[in-house]
Amino acid sequence: MQIEPQAEHRWLDKLVGKWVSECECSMGPDQPPSKTRGTEVVRSLDGLWVVAEGEGEMPDGDTGTTIMTLGYDPQTQRYTGTFVGSMMTHLWIYSGALNEAKTTLTLETEGPNFGETAMAPYKDIIKFVDDNHRIMTSQILTDDGQWHQFMTAHYHRQ
Repeated sequence: MQIEPQAEHRWLDKLVGKWVSECECSMGPDQPPSKTRGTEVVRSLDGLWVVAEGEGEMPDGDTGTTIMTLGYDPQTQRYTGTFVGSMMTHLWIYSGALNEAKTTLTLETEGPNFGETAMAPYKDIIKFVDDNHRIMTSQILTDDGQWHQFMTAHYHRQ
């Protein structure tokens, strides 16, 4: 079966390449933000999917490894994907859409809340500043119904 990439698949090609990242993360109001650095290599799977393999410093000084997959499903007209990391046991499943300007991909998912007492909605938002700079932010929907941004990562193409 041969499937031709659509415009939505081609948008993902913007992610392909080698990147360096600087990340600031705050896991709670009682914890100071941590700043870390990392690298990411993103490759295409025949123009339909991208696979992003990341490696970076963790706040505790260890090294973490992550793998993100992203594709587009023409049947649901949604971006879809997964995220896993060596620092967690949860498999994050994405469903998302581009904004009208086609600069920002918002991925919705669900995972353990910060206290790991219940599941909570999350958003990972990938915004292209230009072809060589993108920003990813992560947000959680808190118990008070507000979205709390807890992570910002700047990626620069190598």
